[in-house]
Amino acid sequence: MLTICDTHILLFWADQPQRLSLAAKQALEAPCNPSQLACADISFWEIAMLFRKNRLALPAHHTPKTYMEDIVESLGLIVIALTPAIAALAESGMVGHGDPADRLIAATAIAHRAPLITADEKLRTTPGLRCIW
Repeated sequence: MLTICDTHILLFWADQPQRLSLAAKQALEAPCNPSQLACADISFWEIAMLFRKNRLALPAHHTPKTYMEDIVESLGLIVIALTPAIAALAESGMVGHGDPADRLIAATAIAHRAPLITADEKLRTTPGLRCIW
């Protein structure tokens, strides 16, 4: 089963694992977990933007690109591309979130019938979106 990670979950896992809930940690790190971890491609734009705005500090010997590549490799992430169906779902009104990136992430999870690991309370109350937190 596919499990989608919200952008902040990737960052918590990489830099602040103590911020993850027990359920989120288990979903991310279960050694025998048959699920596949994934993220929406827009998560990388969000991370790059945080670096550009100096809201994230780069670890030593990293560029934004290598930082993101390390997360993908370490978690074995599947990166899910934006499709017309996901874009339409994100703007259908089904996901009532003010942030367009969060709407796309939620729509990605809904379109793939996958749970979303997220601490975002607005997303966790979205009808039809299964969340892990």
